This record gives sequence, structure tokens and C-alpha cells, in this order.
Amino acid sequence: MLVGAFKTRPEILRVPPTYLPENWEPGNFLTMWDTPETPLPANLLSTVVISLGGTALALLAALPAAYYTARHNFRLKLPFMLLVLVTQMLQPTVLASGLFREFVTLEINDTWLAMILVNAAFNLSFAVWIMHSFFASVPKEIEEAAWLDGCSRSQSLRQIMLPLVWPGIVTAVIFTFIACWNEFAASLILLPTDTNQPLTVALTRFIGQYESAWQYVFAVSIIGILPVVALFALIEKHLVSGLTAGGVK
Repeated sequence: MLVGAFKTRPEILRVPPTYLPENWEPGNFLTMWDTPETPLPANLLSTVVISLGGTALALLAALPAAYYTARHNFRLKLPFMLLVLVTQMLQPTVLASGLFREFVTLEINDTWLAMILVNAAFNLSFAVWIMHSFFASVPKEIEEAAWLDGCSRSQSLRQIMLPLVWPGIVTAVIFTFIACWNEFAASLILLPTDTNQPLTVALTRFIGQYESAWQYVFAVSIIGILPVVALFALIEKHLVSGLTAGGVK
């Protein structure tokens, strides 16, 4: 894909093919932003806003849910957790028509808010189950010791529990962000306006019925995967450091 991004379209389609380009075309990474049928700057902005918003909303809802289910044994705990898990069985494609009608009624169709809600909802169950297991692995005695020292429940959650379950939070953030970044089916239906669509949908406009601009497909794909790779590289160190953070002496 990287090598193809530096080729011209005729060279990509050449038979027999060449591995390395004979004439390197780094300009593909510049001219792809000026294609009239694909407003890539707006598409990239949409992808960033929707992914960050969906990840933040999912994490905001999953944290208290995971903490409560891990620390309290209520009568319908198992049915509730199974109900949360069942939502993973429903794909956005199956519910797209219903979501479309709902968002039209709420007058938020074809907006970033609609896709933020969809992405947060479809990734919420994964985040809850991941963080639930991390919260449940922390002994209750640690929290009880904090309460005896004068901490409130909210203070013990922020100062004691969150540092201990940081690896679970990082895992949930990474997978939720990647899922939001790669989402395609719901965006294709719920975001008909070109400028509101994410990169996953914008990429398909370079592929036509009779010809395709493969050099731009490869170049846009490179731009699309770089933020995810950078995010993982930045957060990876916290997977280890969070294991010992917040421990008591």
C-alpha cells in the first residue's frame, strides 16, 4: 500500500507489475486533498471529531457502570451484564434504517452528534466488560482502607481505583477509538452529506464502476491508519506503568 501510494495509476495497472515505482510520485499525497469530488480535509475532521466524541462518551458511560457492577451484587446483575453483552450481537447495518428514522425525528440526522451517539452505543458493552473485569480484580480491602482514612467513595474511585485499573481503561480507549475510526456502514447511511462523512466513506469515492484512482486509495489509506498507529504508540507505555500505579504500602 505504501509503495502503491508513490506510483501513478498507469504504473499500478501495468502488466506485468513492478514492485518499486519507476517514477516516484510523492505528489499523490498533495493532489489527493484537492480532488473536487472528495473533500478530504472535511472528511478527516469528521473522522477525528466522531472518533474522539464517540470514545469519550462511551468511556464516560462505561466507567460508572463497570465500577458499580464490579462492586455491588444486586439481584439482576447477571441478566444486566448479559443484556449489555447482547448488544454486541447487533451490527449497525441491521439497525441503520431504524436509527435513520429515529435521528430524523430528533432532527439530528446527517450530523456528527448522530454518529457520536451510534459509535458510543455500539462500543459501550465492550468497554463495560473490559473495565468490569479490571475493577473486580482489585480487592475491596484497598477501598475500605481508603474510606477508613477519610476518603469518600468518589475520592477513592479517582485516587485509588482508577490508577489501579488504568490498563483496562487504556485497553477500552484503544479498541473503542479504533472501532469508531473504522466504522463504515452506519456512516454511509446516516451521513449523506459529503463533508460530514468520515474517511472510511470518502475512500470509496475514489473507486468507480469503470476506473479507480488507486494511487489516491493507497495514499488516503496511509493517512487513515497513521493516527491509530500513533495513538497506540503513545498509550502503550501506560499498559505497564498502570499496573503498579496507585498501590498501597
